[in-house]
Amino acid sequence: MARGRATLADVARRAGLSVTAASLVLNQRPGIRITEAAQLRVFAAAEELGYRPNIAARSLRTRKTATLAFVSDVVATTRFAGDMIRGALDAARERDHVLLIAETQGDPEVERQAIEAMLDRQIDGFVYACMYSRRLTPPREMLARPTVLLNADGVDSVPCVLPDDEEAGHRVATALLERGHRHIAVIGRTPEIERNSRRSLAAGARLRGIRRALGAYDVRLSAGGQCEDWQPAEGYEATRALLSRRTVPQAVICMNDRLAFGAYQALAGAGLTVPGDLSVVSFDDDPIADWLRPGLTTAALPHEEMGRLAVELLLDEDLEPGTRWIPMPLRERASIAGPRQDR
Repeated sequence: MARGRATLADVARRAGLSVTAASLVLNQRPGIRITEAAQLRVFAAAEELGYRPNIAARSLRTRKTATLAFVSDVVATTRFAGDMIRGALDAARERDHVLLIAETQGDPEVERQAIEAMLDRQIDGFVYACMYSRRLTPPREMLARPTVLLNADGVDSVPCVLPDDEEAGHRVATALLERGHRHIAVIGRTPEIERNSRRSLAAGARLRGIRRALGAYDVRLSAGGQCEDWQPAEGYEATRALLSRRTVPQAVICMNDRLAFGAYQALAGAGLTVPGDLSVVSFDDDPIADWLRPGLTTAALPHEEMGRLAVELLLDEDLEPGTRWIPMPLRERASIAGPRQDR
């Protein structure tokens, strides 16, 4: 028999059970009175024969289409935030579901059309994602289906999946403090953004974590550089400004890796080394962080795990409101050392 062409009757015959019994096992109906050995025979027969369930028939019975929607602003075309889609796709595929993806580029009309198209296809639920973690209000039409916010929050009745930026801030600052640093600056401060959760949740959360760690050591944050967009050129200029001060910090925390790339260039241009003259630590774990010399210590954004969890929440119908925080592991590389003794 050709793989993938088997019927439920073929599976039942191979397992030595009735079609009804085989169906109960394959659909994992609760409370079925079929021995574990018989159930294992059904699963083995389905695997051997390449049996695939009839999705259309199952949809009529369960009123579900095994189809989910992933609606985002610009996640799909970004360099590493696309890992969210990879994690979501993997989770859906493992549970025999299809994931439909729409990217809106932040255009409300495109978003409206995408949501209507998804609803027309009778999707079972939405993952509503955005590139930069922030507070948002999902379209009312979307909430007609089970919905999970990914890399965002904003609705008390909807579960959210976010990276734990505050704990990451605490972790990167602690990594410096434990090495003996007490004069620490932050590059990437933008008070207006830190106070505006609709522009960024990460900025304020990372700073809160940094301050909490410093407070535990009775250390105050040194003056830092302000940056609007967290781009390498801003990191370069902010670092040069720090180096021109009478008191140069022992270490710098950059609010993201792009700022750190600029900081590396400014330090090299001044004839200084990382970490011999200045330790540098950051956030995101951009792929280039591992290629810098020395490698950049940074707290990794767990985008793939976040995407996976968002889909799992929908499929498990674990839709209790509240935020699921995903840890940001610290990728320890060679950009941190103890402070220079002459400072």
